[in-house]
Amino acid sequence: MHLLILGGTGPCGIALIQQALAAHHTIVIYARSANKIPSDIASNPSVTIVTGQLTDSDALNKAMVGVHAVLSALGPPVSKGVTYPSNTPIAHGYEVVIDAMRKNNVKRIIVLGTASIKDPADKFSVRFAALISGVALFAHNAYRDVVEIGNVIREKNQDLIWTIARVPVLVSNPSTAVHAGYVGDGKDHTTLSREAFASFFMHELENNEWCRKAPLISSP
Repeated sequence: MHLLILGGTGPCGIALIQQALAAHHTIVIYARSANKIPSDIASNPSVTIVTGQLTDSDALNKAMVGVHAVLSALGPPVSKGVTYPSNTPIAHGYEVVIDAMRKNNVKRIIVLGTASIKDPADKFSVRFAALISGVALFAHNAYRDVVEIGNVIREKNQDLIWTIARVPVLVSNPSTAVHAGYVGDGKDHTTLSREAFASFFMHELENNEWCRKAPLISSP
């Protein structure tokens, strides 16, 4: 497949690119700062880099030509705390991305989310309630952006085949094992390796098991 990857300069995005290349996909990396892409990836003949802002419709339309699916590792950095913008920038960016998808007849999108995006299948979990409350309190603008990402992807997009992969705390770990389910299902955990995050995306791209759903993915 020919894939467009967003958020490809962060640790999750790089893991996603590496696994996509290992699976012999061709890739367009759409990035604001192309210099952050590792040289071995940037020089790979299966990789094309398009530089642009998330709200740059012309650049996004250029990047979207011939693409079969959009994979996004974008997420607001909670570490910015109160300095994170209050205008939900990533959620607004997804509106431009979805418009470019429609213009280029791209139907499939898999995006990163968190447990701050609620799902009707979730059950109460003390651990996740504490995590979400902490983010909402200490990184409120990032929390609002994540919640709005869920709204933008879900609402009025039934012509698209979307999956929101909600993640807990991401950690550095070589394990690719992942449990996909819902908050409070008895098998959920509060961590996930970045390699497992990428592995879930690759599996979902091939198997389409969570279409128009928002599973919580975590270490088993």
